[in-house]
This record gives sequence, C-alpha cells and structure tokens, in this order.
Amino acid sequence: MSLIKRKKTKQIDVGGVKIGGGAPVVVQSMTNTDTRDIEATLKQIERLYMRGCEVVRCAVVDEDAAVALKQIKQKSPIPVIADIHFNYRLALMAVESGVDGLRINPGNIGSFDKVKEILRAAGEYGIPIRVGVNSGSLEKDLLDKYNGPTDDALVESAHRWVRRIEDAGFVNMKVSIKSSDPLSTIICNEKISQLIDYPLHLGVTEAGSSREGIVKSTSALAVLLRQGIGDTIRISLTEPPENEIDVCYELLNALHLRKKRSIDFVSCPTCGRIEIDLLSLVDELKRRLSDIDKPIKVAVMGCVVNALGEAKEADIAIAGGRHFGLIIKEGKIVKKVKEDRLVDEFEAFVREYAKDK
Repeated sequence: MSLIKRKKTKQIDVGGVKIGGGAPVVVQSMTNTDTRDIEATLKQIERLYMRGCEVVRCAVVDEDAAVALKQIKQKSPIPVIADIHFNYRLALMAVESGVDGLRINPGNIGSFDKVKEILRAAGEYGIPIRVGVNSGSLEKDLLDKYNGPTDDALVESAHRWVRRIEDAGFVNMKVSIKSSDPLSTIICNEKISQLIDYPLHLGVTEAGSSREGIVKSTSALAVLLRQGIGDTIRISLTEPPENEIDVCYELLNALHLRKKRSIDFVSCPTCGRIEIDLLSLVDELKRRLSDIDKPIKVAVMGCVVNALGEAKEADIAIAGGRHFGLIIKEGKIVKKVKEDRLVDEFEAFVREYAKDK
C-alpha cells in the first residue's frame, strides 16, 4: 500500500480510461511508426498494449495521417490520442476519425480562433484535450517579460491557456508542462499544481536513450509523484517505445503506486564474497522468465549476508554459495542445487509458483 497522498484533481475519461480524480496513475507512450502506415502502427500499438500501455498517442503529420487514425482507432486495443502541432485542421479531421483525445500546444496552433475551433469540435464529440506547454511554443510577450523561456514563463503560459480555454466554455482537459531539464520539470509542475486542479501529465521531454533518459525522467517524476503530483506519465526514451512502459511500471512499483505486471526482481550488487556467477545468472533468469505476467517477487542473491533477509521477503529466491545455490520458497529452503543446474531448476520452481498463484 502506498503512503503517498495524491492531490485530488478533476477526472477526465479518455476512451474509457479514467485519468485524475483518484484513479491509478495512467501509463502511456507514443508510437514512432509512420501513422499513415496503418498496419505497422497497429502492430506497435499491440506490442505496447501487451507491455501494459494504457493510452497511446500517434503523430498526425498530414491529412493522410488524420484519415488513417479512423482505422487505427477502430482496431486499437487501447485509447488513441491524436498528437497535433501547427495545423488546427488536422485536429478537426482527427476528431472526425473518432480519436479518444487530442494533444495540442495552443501556442503553436495560431490564433485563438483556431484553438476555439478545436475546442468546439472536441466538445461536440465529448473528447478531452491535453493542453501542452514547452519552451518552443511560448508566447512572445512572456518571452519578453521573463527574458526567455524560464520556469515562471512556462507556468504562466500554461495557467493562462487553461483560463482562456475555460472562458471559452471548455473544461474537459489535462495539462502538461515539459522540459528536457528534470529540475525545471519538477519546479514547473509543482507550481502549476498549486494553480489548477486539472489532471497533470508528467514527463521529461527529449530525455535521451537508455541510461541518461531513464535517470533524467525518473529523477523528476519520482520527486513529483512522491508529492502526490501527477495523474498520467510517459518515460520518453530514444529507443523502442515498448521499453518506456517497462520503466514506467518499475517507477510506479518502486513508489507503491502501481503493481508491476511482471516479476519484481531483487538482486544484490555483488562483492568479494560471491562465489557464483551472479551476473550471468540474473541476466539469464530475466530473459527466460520475461513472459510471466504475475506480480511475483524474486530475489537472486550472491551470498548469505543479503540472502537471508531478502529471501524471506521474496516469494521465491536464490541464496548463492560456492558454486551452488539454495532455492528458497516463501522463506523456507526447499532445495540445494549445483550452479550448472541452477537456472533450469529455479526457472521450473518460479513457473510452478506462478501457475499456483
């Protein structure tokens, strides 16, 4: 159970997925296929869905992409959001195609009359809008006022757009302020959270690949989520979007906000006491057991110093010795296995445990 008290925000419905208002933090990603390639896009959406993605966003680069969204929406297993920049007519076409939501940066759409056209269409079809703000779409008067795209400029822009959209009679929205700087992301979202009660989408944009992307994203999102800020998240990585989903769940699981849909591995950092090839053992077990979708806690420890405590806390565990391992189930030793048989034996134990569970 999480000890985090989440901020109460308004709730919106994105194709049946509840965001805000106390609903679980929603995990989302974005396809990197050409949206006009319907088959490729649907295949990637299916892969994302199988990893646990709950909402997916697709880039709408032209009219053909907007039209393609109709088939994509019809066959997608999860809600589809149209990602719109610059051309408000593409937003209107996406709405006609039946998408579950729109993502716009009002600052790059053009005149407010064009934004109001989008609001009118979204209101008519009952779909929510994500109002996004970033440094590249800030209004000139705010750039002049703050001498550049500062945190305060971003927050004022977001707050101003929310009020203008409210004044136009539209309230079915969530809001995001994104930066490639984790600290800026934290500060901006802390501030906007105090000013509005709409759901917030969290993410660090252009975070990078693997190591740097994960560190930048989780360092910002963990701070905000710990404060109860954030209703939906994306971990943006320069790699296959399916990988983003795994990191999202690892983060939410670590904060006790969501349960992972897969095995929760615990393994020791290794030291001079180890007399077993723990690195290879962990890698091989993760590879072999990647298909198990049960929230089982598995500990793989190299010696008795850490193993005794961790093994008792895990559902099933290995405690390494000199070229052997003890298999421990629910805190009790059930078998001693030589190193060359340990992966096979342990895999069988885990699969049997998952089956029973």
